[in-house]
Amino acid sequence: MRFFGTTWVNRDGGYALLRVGLAVGSLVTAVAAAVLLRLAYEGLEIGNVGSFLSISVVVLFAIASSIAFVKTWDSFNRRPAPSSDEAALKGLKTIGFIGSLIAYFLRCLAEAPGEKLRRAEYERATAEFARRRGTRTGNPAARHPKRKK
Repeated sequence: MRFFGTTWVNRDGGYALLRVGLAVGSLVTAVAAAVLLRLAYEGLEIGNVGSFLSISVVVLFAIASSIAFVKTWDSFNRRPAPSSDEAALKGLKTIGFIGSLIAYFLRCLAEAPGEKLRRAEYERATAEFARRRGTRTGNPAARHPKRKK
């Protein structure tokens, strides 16, 4: 929701263009990152570090990317619990940034990333405000104090 401001509320003000731009940007960045990782892997091959290390690097990035994808995708649907392990997984999500970028791309095809969660919170807050506002009648200063029994 960082890039959308308040355009997601009514889906106006260039909302569709922002979604397309974010989708294309995240996909291009993911492809560029994959090319960069491929070059790094080729560097390991040129350096002749051995097959165990080469395979370990590939497996590490694959696992980190899959965990980052799942955690990013889940963050679009619900807020993490205060005692969750999100802070502990920050480094792993940084290593697996390609998974996060792919999650952003896929979510942009349907809606702005996190829009469903924010829309539910927004509608809940507006309903609560309308309920609180609707119970107010008249001038509170003109009310008579309740008599004690």
